[in-house]
Formats: sequence, C-alpha cells, structure tokens
Amino acid sequence: MQENTSTLLLVDDNPKNLNVLSDMLDNKGYEILFALDGIAALERAAMVKPNLILLDVMMPEIDGFETCQRLKSDESTRDIPVIFMTALTDTENKVKGFAAGAVDYITKPIEPEEVLSRVRTHLTIQNLQAELRDKNALLADRAVHLEAEVAERTEQLKGALNMIKSASLDTIFRLSMAAEYKDEDTGEHTKRIGHYSAAIARKLGLKEKAEEAILYAAPMHDVGKIGIPDRILLKPGKLTPSEWEVMKQHAEIGGKILEGSEANYIQMARTAAITHHEKWDGSGYPKGLTGDNIPLVGRIVAVVDVFDALMSNRPYKKAFSLEQSLSIIKEGKGKHFDPNIVEVFHEILDEILEIREKFKDQPHEPAEANDEGLEKMR
Repeated sequence: MQENTSTLLLVDDNPKNLNVLSDMLDNKGYEILFALDGIAALERAAMVKPNLILLDVMMPEIDGFETCQRLKSDESTRDIPVIFMTALTDTENKVKGFAAGAVDYITKPIEPEEVLSRVRTHLTIQNLQAELRDKNALLADRAVHLEAEVAERTEQLKGALNMIKSASLDTIFRLSMAAEYKDEDTGEHTKRIGHYSAAIARKLGLKEKAEEAILYAAPMHDVGKIGIPDRILLKPGKLTPSEWEVMKQHAEIGGKILEGSEANYIQMARTAAITHHEKWDGSGYPKGLTGDNIPLVGRIVAVVDVFDALMSNRPYKKAFSLEQSLSIIKEGKGKHFDPNIVEVFHEILDEILEIREKFKDQPHEPAEANDEGLEKMR
C-alpha cells in the first residue's frame, strides 16, 4: 500500500454488488477492502481504520443502521465517514440513516459518476480535517509561524462544512417532499415553510444556531403523513370522525420517525412534527397543549403552515387571496395561534411574500375551494 493511498472499505452481503462497486473504483488510486456483513465490517474497520466506508443497509445479522451506530460509538472508528448504499428511498429510512451518523447516501442502482464524485468529496473533506488537526498539534511550538496557515486551512474547512450544510439542507427538503408529494402538496411548500419559520425566528431575536436549526427542522413537520393510508390522506371529500382520528395520528407518527437522534435539528424537527397542530386555546392535537406550553417551533410552524396552505392551489381547493388568508390568520389569533407569532408574522409580511415569490409553485388546476378543503389544512 502506498503511503498516500486512501483506503475504502466496501460492505455488502452480495458479492456481485461488491464486484460492480470495485470495478467503478478500480484504477482510481484507492486501496479497496471488502466485508460481507456488519460484523466483519466492524472488525476490519477497527483493525485497518479505512478513510471511508461505503455501507449497504439491508444485511443479515446486523443491518447497516446498527453497523453505523456501532462504528460511531467506538472511539477508534467514530471519525470514519460512512456513506450508505441503499435501495430504500422512503423518508423514514433516510432520516434514520443520517441519525445513525452517516454523512451521505447513494441510492441503488448506483451510478459510477455519482459514486466517484461523492467518494472524492468526502475524502477531500476528511483530508482537510486531518491537516487541520495536524497543524493545531504544532501550534504550541510554532504558533507565530503557523497562525496564517492555520487560518487559511480553517477557512478551507469552513467552506467544506458549508458545502455539507447546503447539501444536508437540500437533502432534508427532498426527504420532506416525499411526504408532501403523497399529500399532493408541492416540493416548494417545504422550502417555504423552512424559510418562513427561520424569518420569524430571526425577527424574534433567536440566536443564529437556533434560527438555522428551525430552517432545517420546519420542513419535516408533516413527515408523519407517510404513515397515513392513501384512502384517508387523499380522500377528496369530508373525512368521517373515525377517518379524522386516523389523520390526526400523523403528528405522533412523525415524532416516532424522528425520535432518537442526537442532531439538534432532528430533535427540533420531531418537536415540530408533534406540536404543529396544537392550538393556543388548547383545542388542538395530539395533547391539547395551551399557550406557552406549546414549544416555540410548533407555534411558529402552526402559523406559516396554515398561511401557506391557504395561499396555495391544491387539488381540493383554489388558492385564497392574500386578504382572505390574512383575515383567517387574524381570526385565529389567540385561539389557534400564538398572538405574538401572529404579530411578528405581520411585521415581516413583506419578507414572507418575497420568500413565497422566490419558491413559487408550478401551476396546476385545483378543484373548487370549500370548507372541507379548509378543514384538511387544519
């Protein structure tokens, strides 16, 4: 093995898949290692310390999620980046993969250019991080001479981390869109909800990290709709009382999908999923919380989600006018909505409308607006 060769550990219980992946990476200057199951992968990773692991999800004994969690819980392997390779495209499994500690995922069937691009990107980031650690170790002896160089490397690392943040946000929007598409909402809706919520958080004076967490978390508020049967979720008419009880379960389903993560934005997303249908006066669900007992992210998403739904064409209704939509929001002040959030929403209305214009829906022909359609939004 050459001194500067990056070592890749490929893990899949299907030898054919390993051969295909190996052929893609052949002659690219990498040292390739293989494992046919999660146990073997853990042993090889602990022994060899590969630079990057490409890990299949569906495997016997322990699956890819558990394998990744064990890698991240071991101090000797926790810093090895893991890219999942999976045919599972549903939101729950992808969120579960990121929560387990993966840095990226590749959807099967895999494409050679995508594999090579993602491998190069994460190896570059890892190399920058390793270089920065090495430079920091020398600061005690050469602080003056290395200060400028460390600053330069730090900026490079910040740039790389910003790239990851941007990619992560894009991935979150795309995962959130899976639930929205099932409900026949548009993908732009999820982006608007994130940016609306962040704008309100900024106006409220929240710190930058909290604002960023809300930007990431708010789009996942309706992820639990994946668990609602299509016969109820897509029903064009009024729901029966029993159907409505099933529909309301999407809040707690979303909470279950998002539970157990150490990432703060996933934790906040879980809170948003569970509480965005709570109402200020206690008449909401699932727990009937009142006032400030409702977490802030839930109170923020409650306002912007209803506003965006009112303003948007849907298969079961036409878009309400801005005047009608603002009137409904105003009527809900102190009943459905936190009065302070409603006030802030109106204070930044110009910014809200700019966001709405930036992330416009593609036009389609909806049905006539009616009270049943309005009920589905609530």
